[in-house]
Amino acid sequence: MTQHDNSPSRTALVVVAHHRTDSLTAHTARRAAARLEAAGYRVDLLDLHAEGFDPRMNTSDQPDWGDREKPYSDEAHAHMRRILDADVVVAVFPVYWQSVPALLKGWIDRVWNYGFAYGRSKPRLAGKRMLWLALAGATSDDPVVEGMRAVLETNLSEGIAYYCGFSQSTVGLLTDAEERPQRVDAEGNLLVGEAVSGAEREAQYADFDRRARELVEKFVAEERVGA
Repeated sequence: MTQHDNSPSRTALVVVAHHRTDSLTAHTARRAAARLEAAGYRVDLLDLHAEGFDPRMNTSDQPDWGDREKPYSDEAHAHMRRILDADVVVAVFPVYWQSVPALLKGWIDRVWNYGFAYGRSKPRLAGKRMLWLALAGATSDDPVVEGMRAVLETNLSEGIAYYCGFSQSTVGLLTDAEERPQRVDAEGNLLVGEAVSGAEREAQYADFDRRARELVEKFVAEERVGA
């Protein structure tokens, strides 16, 4: 890990929500982790699928919902500790139906539990910062993108992060994640273009990597300004 300006080590929890390690989502998460390490963070990489996380809520997670001091399941406790140990949380995921996939939603449901993430006058997660890297198959000029970004901002930043006391929440929407461009026309028809290949494909993914890198670097820079 590279240290900068002799600053104390900070921890970034990078959460990956995808079932394939060869996916663009997993690739983007690894690149984000590398950028955070280069900026001086100790990275805790949480691959929810690889670690076998079960997104289904169960009674041991909420033995008594109204008790803020209730015991949680061992699995939920372990994940809570990883969140508490982190200064920033970065979630990397594909956009499904203008929302997060079930794997990530279940992690939030089970781990960001009443009494832990919310429900206290002084939130335990107060002061932490959150970056949501959302990969979307829509092209950047698709009219659906504006609405998608607004829905994600409302749901993830206002409905989750700020509600749980995070001091900052940023949604980075990364469009053009598919090798075959796709968009919805005015009549609601899905238009899928030809798959790009060769130099064009390399250029497309190089641009995608650049946009993802810039989002992470801006997020890191904002913390330094705030400090």
